Amino acid sequence: MTGPLRIVFAGTPEFSVPALDALHAAGHCVVAVYTQPDRPAGRGRVLTAPPVKVRALELGLPVVQPASLRTPEARAQLAAHAADLMVVVAYGLILPQGILETPRLGCLNIHASLLPRWRGAAPIQRAILAGDARTGVTIMKMDAGLDTGPVLLERDLAIGACETGGQLHDRLAALGADAILAAIDAWTSGRLAPVPQPESGATYAAKLRKEEAIVEWRQPALTIERCVRAFNPWPVAETRWRGQQLRIWEATVVPAPPQAAPAQPGEVLAAGEGRIVVATGDGALQLETLQLPGRKPMPAVEFLKAHGLLGARLGQADG
Repeated sequence: MTGPLRIVFAGTPEFSVPALDALHAAGHCVVAVYTQPDRPAGRGRVLTAPPVKVRALELGLPVVQPASLRTPEARAQLAAHAADLMVVVAYGLILPQGILETPRLGCLNIHASLLPRWRGAAPIQRAILAGDARTGVTIMKMDAGLDTGPVLLERDLAIGACETGGQLHDRLAALGADAILAAIDAWTSGRLAPVPQPESGATYAAKLRKEEAIVEWRQPALTIERCVRAFNPWPVAETRWRGQQLRIWEATVVPAPPQAAPAQPGEVLAAGEGRIVVATGDGALQLETLQLPGRKPMPAVEFLKAHGLLGARLGQADG
């Protein structure tokens, strides 16, 4: 490495924290940590600091929380830090061209996909939903487009057959933290050059919406199983049973048990011996962990001790 850099770090959620830790531990001078303003959270709507702010304060780093970076004042404040580089990880605010040009070496971004696939807000979950076999992280030099900047470094990994969105999130956060250190070292010492992204293969990872997590039982079992994994831990796949929400935390594709008559999508085909098997538009899904409102998630074997499900039709208003 050519030596410690003066770095402005910009990030907000848990995904950003390992990268902040890595830069700090590596001896770089983190001159300021930019993160989004505190916002109400939880049922009580208590004003809550974002995870990056919490960690920055623990590390004794100065925190800046602008509502926007589009003002001359925001650019002047950033310039006052005299940073060599800005590292951006899931910050959540758009960086205008003036901000991108302020640090001496520009701005590097850690993105949780192998660009140009899954540009946008939810690359981790979209990769699982699409059934991708592999994903990874990309370190790119930011430009004014949406995740369109030239690539410095990519690292990939396989997506586990049973891996949830939360589990993949944690692995990619750690991978990104390691990758940003390697990229900074190689780039600043002249061993890496930014490579433009290819025009082909670009896809967009739209922000997750809670309504996407409502199970459509007419879909194939494999599609629903991917939804269950992708939306764990948020927003969590759900259906209706007896007029109430039934959340599905874990599920497995299984062969459908023999039936005297064709089953309707959402019909519970088996509910005993610890197994809850539901018909779908193609194949069957075994529900492994479920949750009713106001209760903790519980394994199917425990759920069946208190609730009879055989013959119920999930997804219907009256179940």
